[in-house]
Parts: sequence; C-alpha cells; structure tokens
Amino acid sequence: VQLQASGGGLAQAGDSLRLSCTASGGTFSSYAMGWFRQALGKEREFVAGLTASGFRKDYTDSVKGRFTVSRDNTKNTMYLQMNDLQPEDTAVYYCAANRRNFVSISASMYTIWGQGTQVTVSS
Repeated sequence: VQLQASGGGLAQAGDSLRLSCTASGGTFSSYAMGWFRQALGKEREFVAGLTASGFRKDYTDSVKGRFTVSRDNTKNTMYLQMNDLQPEDTAVYYCAANRRNFVSISASMYTIWGQGTQVTVSS
C-alpha cells in the first residue's frame, strides 16, 4: 500500500485544518493507522491513531480535545481534524500504517509511511 498525505498549510492560532491520508494499492481496511508529526529539530512524535475498524482511537495528551482522527474505509482515507491550532502544532505531519492492527505510539511499529504534509501555525 502507498500513502499520500494532504491538507497541510498555513493557519493562525485558533484556526482549523483537516488532513487527509489516502491509501492505494493495498488492504487499507485491515491496517491500523496513525498520524505522527515532526517539528524542526525534534524527534518524530505520535499524534493520533485508530484501529482498522476505527473503534479504538488514541491521542497524545497535547491534542486531546482539539484533534479528531477518523477514517472512511470505503474511500481508503484517514483524516485528522485539527481544531484550535496552536503554534506548537507546527510540524510536518505524516500518516503511517501498521499491518498488525493495533494503535501504537511507537513509530517503529508502522511499516508504511506517507510523504508528509507541512502544517504551520502562526500566533
């Protein structure tokens, strides 16, 4: 499967953006999926993820209540709705797939990665 992330851009503090991750060439509906981000000079960190069915979701503490992860298996697409964006959310956002169908905060568990989309939030 190949992943394509999109939807990034420039935003002001308090704005919203929705990221999309579209899969092609594989069995998207059987994979757990995750969003990660990497700010300049920092390590890649887990943001949000969900299981193949979307039943189980997990978020890093800093985005709880602001970000919502979802998926539409009929469209082979995962989403990240980001509300109340803050400057500290500025990063390159990556989507990733875990064939073992569990949500992990560890990037090493995800074997398929998209190319990343830049999100920049100004104050």
